[in-house]
Amino acid sequence: MTHWLSLMLESLPSLLWAGLIFTIPLTLLSFALGLTVGLIAALVRLFAPTPFAAVVKFYVWIIRGTPLLVQLFLIFYGLPSVGIVLDAFTAALIGFTLNIGAYTSEILRAVISSVPKGQWEAAYSIGMNWRQAMQRTILPQAARVAVPPLSNTFISLVKDTSLAAAITVPELFQAAQRIVATTYEPLILYVEAALIYLALSSVLSSLQARLETRLNRYGGFLEAGS
Repeated sequence: MTHWLSLMLESLPSLLWAGLIFTIPLTLLSFALGLTVGLIAALVRLFAPTPFAAVVKFYVWIIRGTPLLVQLFLIFYGLPSVGIVLDAFTAALIGFTLNIGAYTSEILRAVISSVPKGQWEAAYSIGMNWRQAMQRTILPQAARVAVPPLSNTFISLVKDTSLAAAITVPELFQAAQRIVATTYEPLILYVEAALIYLALSSVLSSLQARLETRLNRYGGFLEAGS
């Protein structure tokens, strides 16, 4: 037991550093970019002409119907066959962004559709155009409903970034793999990595619960920010 604790304490700084330098930035950038892609895709599905909506629907179908690991391999190992060479972090960022974009587009499409038609009519009746109605009336209401599923997607992404180790991104899980290769103690190191992911997920879940409570108490983002 003393050996286990000693090894975990020795390896902890390396694992935390890898998480700080690679796992967290990859998560934040992928989610921010993916959320942007998802919002654009959702608006295209809902309001764009049929040909554009069909393209987005095809993109969502492909991404949701194939494993994330396969998508990462196609980008990092497959694209060089056609002359497109990306470094590991960029390839992972693109892969996670496209994946998150597809899933969040469905979430956002559903919550925007859930806003009553009367809200559109009320916005138009006071002189708003489509953009103003969307920005000032529809999206604030939709955002409140979207918080729980988007938060769950973000927490899942934190754990999914471990797949980036398969394309040589030196994030938290690959740091654990490298230490295993020198210590030959896979059980200890992988348990430690799992505990770090568990701690991150638990903190984010707690923040999610507080955010949802605040939104419910004040009735939405606008009231919560006042």
